Amino acid sequence: MTEAQTDEGRMTLVEHLTELRHRVIVSAAVFVVFTILVFAFYSHLLHFLSGPYEQVTRGKKACGAESATQGCKLIATGPLEPLLVRIKVSTYGGLALSVPFIFWQIWRFVTPGLRRNERRYGVSFLIAIVVLFALGGTVAWFTVEKALEFLLGAGGSGIQPFITADKYLTLVTLMIAAFGVAFELPVLLIFLLLVRAVTTRQLRNIRRWMIVGIVTFAAFITPSSDPFSLFFMAVPMYLFYEIAIVIGRVMKR
Repeated sequence: MTEAQTDEGRMTLVEHLTELRHRVIVSAAVFVVFTILVFAFYSHLLHFLSGPYEQVTRGKKACGAESATQGCKLIATGPLEPLLVRIKVSTYGGLALSVPFIFWQIWRFVTPGLRRNERRYGVSFLIAIVVLFALGGTVAWFTVEKALEFLLGAGGSGIQPFITADKYLTLVTLMIAAFGVAFELPVLLIFLLLVRAVTTRQLRNIRRWMIVGIVTFAAFITPSSDPFSLFFMAVPMYLFYEIAIVIGRVMKR
């Protein structure tokens, strides 16, 4: 490529800022559309999200006659709380649905400055980030019920908990986010291997320390702080650690 072609292919600062503004506006518009969509179907989503709580509290007499078959309902402690919960759920849902598209917009923004091989790796990393985050969220969802059983029963039979919708949905959302972030560990490790910041030999030598680190990290980042969530986060993270080592050896890093 000649110097003239290189200069011709470059974007000026103003063009970069214009492109960035365009990507931000498009991402914001998609986020708003998804938020409105979740707001419209809020009742169905709330029924789905409250499923683990109703399942755990099924048969609790203190919740009312219907609890024997349906379980306890989430409560609100103020007249504005139902509306605020709906807005919060819609915002979280809109953001979750927008994440793949936002990542795609970020990728399209940085692509012109990358080499061909970097673009190839970039697409793989982008797909891996989305898939692993979704996998982490799925594992978190199936962990919620066990976590609730532990938390609600920790105080003994003398305490009858009544859970507000806001606090319950915040807990579920934070658990999904925490698991999603934790499951990104192999992406980080493979990136470090690619840029030669670490080697597979180093990763193998610190296995014992990584086990301690992973368990500590899982205990710290898990919002419910129950042993089930810690186990279901720490075990996959260590498996991902070993998988990253295998992939690194294949790449001869």
